[in-house]
Amino acid sequence: MPIINVEPRTRAQESTNAIERMYITMRHLFNRGFYKPMGVSGESLREALLTIRPEIYGSIAGDKVELSGLLYVMDRLPMGIEECTYINLTSDEGYSGSHFKAIVPKKRRRNCYRIDKHQMNIEITRGRSEIYDILTHLTFLMIESHKIMKRVIIGDDGNTTRDWKCLEDAVHKPELSQEEKEVAVIHTANILGRTYEEVINVYDEFATPHNPHQFLSTIYYLGLLGKNEIMDEQKRVVTFSPVLRERLGHHIHGDRWALRIKKHLIDHGLFDRPLHIISANLHSVMNSIYGPKVLAAQVKKKGRMEVFASLSHADGKKNRDAIKKYALQHGMQELSDTSGTNIDVQIFDTAQTTFEHVGFCDDRFRESENNNKPVLIVMDYAFGEQAYETLDELLKPYIAARQEPRLMNIKSVSIMGKAGILEGDKGDIMVPDAHVFEGTADNYPFKNRLTKKDLATDGLNVVAGSMVTVLGTSLQNKDVLEYFYNSSWNVIGLEMEGAHYQKAIQAASKVRRSISKSVQVRYAYYASDNPLKTGHTLASGGLGLTGVKPVYVITEKILEQILSDSLKQ
Repeated sequence: MPIINVEPRTRAQESTNAIERMYITMRHLFNRGFYKPMGVSGESLREALLTIRPEIYGSIAGDKVELSGLLYVMDRLPMGIEECTYINLTSDEGYSGSHFKAIVPKKRRRNCYRIDKHQMNIEITRGRSEIYDILTHLTFLMIESHKIMKRVIIGDDGNTTRDWKCLEDAVHKPELSQEEKEVAVIHTANILGRTYEEVINVYDEFATPHNPHQFLSTIYYLGLLGKNEIMDEQKRVVTFSPVLRERLGHHIHGDRWALRIKKHLIDHGLFDRPLHIISANLHSVMNSIYGPKVLAAQVKKKGRMEVFASLSHADGKKNRDAIKKYALQHGMQELSDTSGTNIDVQIFDTAQTTFEHVGFCDDRFRESENNNKPVLIVMDYAFGEQAYETLDELLKPYIAARQEPRLMNIKSVSIMGKAGILEGDKGDIMVPDAHVFEGTADNYPFKNRLTKKDLATDGLNVVAGSMVTVLGTSLQNKDVLEYFYNSSWNVIGLEMEGAHYQKAIQAASKVRRSISKSVQVRYAYYASDNPLKTGHTLASGGLGLTGVKPVYVITEKILEQILSDSLKQ
């Protein structure tokens, strides 16, 4: 019998299998209702994460504590979670009406509540993607906490190093002088396996208005709970509330969100007008339409993009407020979220604005009949699978009591998002022609109304091809991404919502037939990071002003096409 040589698995294959195991495990733990991240029940998650070694978690598999990854995670989890032994993931269960004050993470829109000294409740209203995001971050956090204690526990009796005792003293002091701070940083650097310079460079990034020494507190309490687990078997526990387990997947929040939008359109006589849905941030469309009019003198002096960039500065608040005030008087309406989706909405009646000083609007549109002018529904960014929930509900007919279903007159759906790029740098633009689900062969090809030529602009690199829709940015793995990039998939980038949006559009147009099959679809992304380049991952920091130009180039082209196409309909 011939001997069959089995090729060893590549790192990409090992990582892909680990990602699949991780999601299966997280679903199992959710159905179970609880688990201990550093216990036997959490072992599979830990092993998978250490196999994947996500780029944003840096040195997670090494002995040194990862500083950039820790900052990334703490910005997305509630303040004080490092002190909690019990973490309870809940649905929207009425905490907002209690005496508990909501804690909102710095870079994630989710309500969290510190129930007592030991417990943190985190509201889940954005679907499974939010659960994956939190569980992955918690797994990373607890792996790092055990790293800390393995470096400070001496022997089996629980004695600790002098470095740890000095950190403990510093954390419990009401105030620290500059000299005391620097001494504490030296001891903390020894604990973390990092240099004094590395620690001092991230120190202020952790600071809060109430605690300038939050970095020391974070390391101390992570280590303290790790010590309790190692020495006293006081395991940290993650639980999922019965109500969350019952509600997840039933579009409860998305249904409320979409129903409110439809009722608003009906109440304001806009429901039967040509409707264009845009998923984007809540400033670029407003600024593009009204900014050139309100800030005409500044635009003439500095240039359009320079003025848009200035709006991102802290001292641009006065101009931002002036644009918003004018917009609300000339066709823009705001719907702040009350559904729990955390997705605010702006509605623009283009019949009520003259588009003064706006280059993407020509005279033919200004002179056209108001009844045929489009209405823009701009929704803030969704999060992962939440994109399907919200758009699927929005594209359904409106059904009122004892009335026939009313179909929405949807003409286009445009998605502008930020994504990781595999062929370029931060600030570049990606124009996809298909979305591929990570870990599967599921793919969603489509005809993109936007083209590479449409977005070609001096100073910006534009690439076209397929995009991977990942189940969580926190699992970006260089080996898997290099496989996608170099294979026949022709992948140019990765993001979290594209395939979910496309699934909703195809269901509405081809299965439910609640919208026209000829609905226009536009997708364009600007690069927030390049996970294949060291120092260019999400953990390396935000885009800053680099993202201003691509955001407005994409926004203005979307608006130009909507206004131009409306003259043909």
